Amino acid sequence: MQLKRIRLIFDIDEIELRRLDLTVLLVFINLIRLRKASDVADHMGLTQSSISHSIKRLRDAFGDPLFLRTPKGMEPTAVALGLEPKIRSAVETLSQAISTPVAFDPASSTDMLRIGAFDNEMTTLVPRFLQRARAEAPGMRVSILQLGRRPAIDALEQGEIDLALGFAWNLPRSIRQAKLYDESYSVVLRQGHPLAQKQMTLEVYTAAEHLIVSPRGDHTGIVDEELDKLGKARRVTMAVPQFLPALAIVATTDLIATLPSRLVASQSKRYQLLSFPPPVEIRPFTVSAMHHERNANSPMHQWATSALSIIAQDTSLS
Repeated sequence: MQLKRIRLIFDIDEIELRRLDLTVLLVFINLIRLRKASDVADHMGLTQSSISHSIKRLRDAFGDPLFLRTPKGMEPTAVALGLEPKIRSAVETLSQAISTPVAFDPASSTDMLRIGAFDNEMTTLVPRFLQRARAEAPGMRVSILQLGRRPAIDALEQGEIDLALGFAWNLPRSIRQAKLYDESYSVVLRQGHPLAQKQMTLEVYTAAEHLIVSPRGDHTGIVDEELDKLGKARRVTMAVPQFLPALAIVATTDLIATLPSRLVASQSKRYQLLSFPPPVEIRPFTVSAMHHERNANSPMHQWATSALSIIAQDTSLS
């Protein structure tokens, strides 16, 4: 009796699986992402009738509406959102199983490479990478997206970008990273600043007015954590969300800032800034190139990561 029950369950699962071919699963994934049936049809090269038929098959298979029509498009139900990571994983596994690795020839490539980065990496790494790409892969198309740490990781998991550059911790298991370099900090102030002729002691440093880079607008950061350990505090009077505006503001005010050393080294001359070692020890951080595990064996991703690694080792960047 028990064996018969097991066979019955297997037969039911097999019947359900027959109703969910790869096209139907891809429709599901793209509806989660695009939220409009017409956009999914355009993206997949299918008719709207085919999309509607696929949605019906999905609803019948899972016993749930899955997508509700709203003025803003197709809103996924809680069941659909719960199914999404499982279906995405199944599709990726199948894709890896049936795909044959294709050799990557940079000179003839017309691939699209999408990189997410904050303006620090955009300034120190991306220009030289684009220069290298133009020389080695002139037909390659490259898109650089300004993404902070969490949005970049999310974009990698959703397949919206190929690489993310920057510093990250507590990464999901699906994200792999290749170390590019270790970064430290420098204190910057404008030429002609009242403190320019003084030694940058801890007392001088904490008495100055500080500018901090914080995408969320916070007025505290890693420097303040280290100062607190010494029983000290600084005066942060301004926060901006990006590094280049911070450099421009420091260049025209009496504010000082503590910023990544490579960025400072590459931009001090342009902004006419002076730089000093911080009078407090600040732990360094690692800048990496990150990719999703689905692209671990992609020759294009390996080429791009290798090129970035070579650029990062160029001592003229620091």
